[in-house]
Amino acid sequence: MKNIKIFALLLFAATGLLSCKKSYVIGGDLFKANVNMTTYDYLKTNHAFDTLVIMIDKMQLKNDVNSSGTFFALTNYSIHNYILAKQTQLQIQLNDENFKLKFDSLDFTSLKDSLRAYMFKDKYTRDNLTQTGVYATALDGEKRLINLRPTTDYTNNIFTTDPQYIYLTKVLPLTPGGPVPVDISGVLAADPKQLFTVLCQTTGIITTTGILHVLSNNHTFTYFDAVVN
Repeated sequence: MKNIKIFALLLFAATGLLSCKKSYVIGGDLFKANVNMTTYDYLKTNHAFDTLVIMIDKMQLKNDVNSSGTFFALTNYSIHNYILAKQTQLQIQLNDENFKLKFDSLDFTSLKDSLRAYMFKDKYTRDNLTQTGVYATALDGEKRLINLRPTTDYTNNIFTTDPQYIYLTKVLPLTPGGPVPVDISGVLAADPKQLFTVLCQTTGIITTTGILHVLSNNHTFTYFDAVVN
């Protein structure tokens, strides 16, 4: 009986991924793509974004969020990852292993552009993206690669065609402190160490103001680990 239940769950997940052509949550859980509220208001309804909403308020970026065609949202985990990484850096700089960095102690003014790096003027969905992708300019002025990538990580090889997930990639300079490449062909041919890629764990939430994608919980806000290392 237990095996039948497991098979039924796997079948449901497979059917969900195959039938939901536009957007889905990794793992097969379906959701209603359209929400009758602004991007900011939607974030406020989900506790996974509690810290992000506080950050948006402190940075006074509500209008930026709602005017963005596409916003790659950070979960509480991504911001927590940043605090821990920044805390470790400061512990080394201060030579104080007991130093603790609190969220309220962050310099929110200096981090405004770091959050704008996840916002884009145009709308990017699974329908208008390819594996080659779009090298788009974020609201902070830097370019990010947005594309689809096939994967078998979440499917256990049960599909004849691998599903494709949306990724957001920060392109690092060829040399520390140098310019970021502006040619998309150069980006695609770059050293893998130059491409810092983040998976979207949820995609295609359509609000009244734009498109919302949610980045993996493993991501660190500001791409801190990529820039520092």
